[in-house]
Amino acid sequence: MSEIQKLTKKAKKKKEKIKINKVEKKGILTRKKRMRNAIIVVLLVMVSLITRIGWIQFVDGERLQYMAYVQHTLDRKINPKRGTIYDATGKKVLAVSATVRSITINPVNIKKEDKEKVAKALSEIFGVDYETTLKKVSKRSSIETIAKKVEKEQADQLMKWMEENNILTGINVDEDTKRYYPYNNLASQIIGFCGSDNQGLNGIEALYDSELKGETGKIIKIADAKGNTIMKEGEDYEAAIDGNDLVLTIDATIQGIAEKYLAEACIDNQCTDGGSIIVMNPNNGDILAMAGYPNYNLNEPFTASSKELKSNWDNMTQEEKSAALQQMWRNRAISDGYEPGSTFKLITASAALEEGITDTDNKGEFNCSGSIEIAGVRIKCWRYYRPHGSQSLREALMNSCNPVFISIGQRLGVHTYYSYLEKFGFLTKTGIDLPGEAGSIFLAEEKVGPVELGTIAFGQRFEITPIQMATAVSTIANGGTYIKPRVVKQVIDSQTGQVTNVQPVKKAQVVSKETSTKVLSMMESVVAEGTGKNAQVKGYSIGGKTGTSEDGVNTNKYVASFVGVTPISNPQLVVLVVLYNPTGEGGHGGGGVAAPVASKVLTESLPYLDVLQDNVASEDVKINVQVPNVIGLNYKDAKKALQDVGLEITFRNGTDEKQIPQEFVVSNQVPSSGVQILGGGSVIVE
Repeated sequence: MSEIQKLTKKAKKKKEKIKINKVEKKGILTRKKRMRNAIIVVLLVMVSLITRIGWIQFVDGERLQYMAYVQHTLDRKINPKRGTIYDATGKKVLAVSATVRSITINPVNIKKEDKEKVAKALSEIFGVDYETTLKKVSKRSSIETIAKKVEKEQADQLMKWMEENNILTGINVDEDTKRYYPYNNLASQIIGFCGSDNQGLNGIEALYDSELKGETGKIIKIADAKGNTIMKEGEDYEAAIDGNDLVLTIDATIQGIAEKYLAEACIDNQCTDGGSIIVMNPNNGDILAMAGYPNYNLNEPFTASSKELKSNWDNMTQEEKSAALQQMWRNRAISDGYEPGSTFKLITASAALEEGITDTDNKGEFNCSGSIEIAGVRIKCWRYYRPHGSQSLREALMNSCNPVFISIGQRLGVHTYYSYLEKFGFLTKTGIDLPGEAGSIFLAEEKVGPVELGTIAFGQRFEITPIQMATAVSTIANGGTYIKPRVVKQVIDSQTGQVTNVQPVKKAQVVSKETSTKVLSMMESVVAEGTGKNAQVKGYSIGGKTGTSEDGVNTNKYVASFVGVTPISNPQLVVLVVLYNPTGEGGHGGGGVAAPVASKVLTESLPYLDVLQDNVASEDVKINVQVPNVIGLNYKDAKKALQDVGLEITFRNGTDEKQIPQEFVVSNQVPSSGVQILGGGSVIVE
């Protein structure tokens, strides 16, 4: 090998060595870079994890802890017993909650092979749709509701089935409560009713819901991720707290009497728009009865009540059904306005006497020529064809003479008259403890001219509510003090039994005792000799005023009413009867159709309340008899037992005697046994 070749080969090896060294060096640098990058990535991941752990621990920990609790616990609610509602005696139960059962399931705790069997059993026992039930049983949820408010017998049937089929987990039978109304229709528009979750939806049930509802309890079961019970933890039971009880001012006996005669009057007089009655204690504002016709069964509040509604129900739209139900539930005594007509002359007379512009017996002070002209407008008297002629204020009230009261209104003037409207409570709501109270409709004072004042003075062209009228007349009856009407008089704590009395709310003195006495005296003359003769009650002095008014303008409908006070010597009761559009043969006059209803209500209510007779001059005063107990008797025996003591038998829903089934047995009666009422009266049975 030549020297040149050797040098060439040496150079080549050197070149290759340098190349290898470069590759090795480059590889070392790459590995270092990779290691560095890996370390950076690891550090970033660690920082991220630490940050996330910190966020979970310190920022989101409470929320996640709660979510974990929810995931591992199966809560079942325990509904409290809703408070009982009693009548004024504290003995008769108007609303009560009874123990029933609620059925729920934990789908994750039901074995796959048992799901169809369970769904079939549940649907058959509780009458629920099988497909819907199967979907619930097949869900991956912690709890599903199958049926609410089921009776004990059905729950016992389910538990027996579970035992026979060895399915002891995943199906829960828990205590629940269901609202019952022992007297069905009685005071329905006052008491109201509850929804499926025991919440008050109407009447007292709604307004006093916070007192009545109580506090919900629960059963907490600890479960694993699959929903299986962790046995060592068991169940945590938090008892429900029952709601407080209420004692109403409503007396079930008087309420039953008022409803009985209101239904009779509305049917006999063909009152197309129903009617209402209020019986009030003028001395403390207690509403003893507030009847509406038609009413409804509190145990079936979503069922049509009247024959007419039932016959049309299937042809009505959902909107029409909803509107019909709302009207059925409506308490017209507080929610609907009406023109009071001549009953409002009591307010005009009271204001005139208080202002000293007239007196009760100034003979010949007023003159009725059949009409009166005010600001170019001639307004007729109702008896324009045979004018009343010369009269005193007492005689004008007895005759219900419009021209006299128009002239009194003019003497008072708009501002003074409106001040009395305000004092008597007609320009504001009464504040009665019932939901849905409406206000009055009057022209603004500055818009009232001579003609408008004249029509107001005899009770037309404005609207008030029956409760406003009854409260105003109670003001006259009690000596002149306005007292707020009330329906609840006591609240009883369910835990301690402590009784909290709801005190009567007395407001301003509206008229003097002297004025009150004078107006009551004139009211007594109205019943003794005037248009209110049909309201007389044997043995008692009755004062009152009749009213007949138009129900709206050009409607060809009328409202007949009567308001009474008794006994005049020591007023204990005010009664207001309002009949909407009576179209029967008896006409639409308040004296002819409304006053007799008041007489019947008072004839039975006064002896029941042990109100002393103060007018025993009549020889044909009926004596009191004691109501026998007919509960448990069939119709024939009950009728005989009542007739033996001089009483009649009637039905709350107006059922004809010919329609009574043979198996009929009396389950309830009003008045109850032992009560003293006048002979010739009647007892309502169910």
